[in-house]
Amino acid sequence: MPDQFELIARVRARSGTNLVRRLRREGDVPAVLYGGDKENVHIAINHDVLFHSLEKEEFHSAIIIINTDGNKEQAILRDVQRHPHKISILHADFQRIDEKKTLTMSLPIHFIGEQDCVGVRTSGGIISHLINDVEISCLPGDLPESIELDITHLDLNESLHLSDIKLPEGVSITTLMHDENNEHDYAVVSVLPPRIEVEPEEAVVEEEGLETDAEDSEKTTPDESADDKSRDG
Repeated sequence: MPDQFELIARVRARSGTNLVRRLRREGDVPAVLYGGDKENVHIAINHDVLFHSLEKEEFHSAIIIINTDGNKEQAILRDVQRHPHKISILHADFQRIDEKKTLTMSLPIHFIGEQDCVGVRTSGGIISHLINDVEISCLPGDLPESIELDITHLDLNESLHLSDIKLPEGVSITTLMHDENNEHDYAVVSVLPPRIEVEPEEAVVEEEGLETDAEDSEKTTPDESADDKSRDG
């Protein structure tokens, strides 16, 4: 299970444009804590603390402790709204979790062995990432920090699929849970053949050859010119 984070929060008034603006001017981010068969709680979190937490990949898939005036509740990050032009956080949503209830989350896929990949090392292939994250289902206690996929032995023109991902115990990929016919066993990563580029010099030679052929076709031979004069006479 990923490391836990703790965010200090304070209860805020439920709504109000002026209040939200004042919170942001004071350096806080308005947020909501919901779910778990409890009422929604509108909270405020220090902007800089939340901003730097979001810079850590593991924060997005971690169990987060929301400490509201000494009342600690476990939650996961569900949504973040960022300013379209400024480097700032506008709003955040946190969902309470129940240790006995299954949750679903989207986790990043970490590709292992890219530098040693057979298709790249021996054939100059190009690795193509087709899926970068995957939705999983598990109990909160089994929640992994990320999902790993080893591509060391992947050869040229080969692919690895969702079913090739080795999952920790108690973790399932939601797409495959009821996929009896493997219709949704999508490819995750492939090794493609290297791109063949035409050298600039070769291209110039080809163009010169075309120009020469065109000039030759426009020229007439001496015999052709003599025949034309005799017909004119």
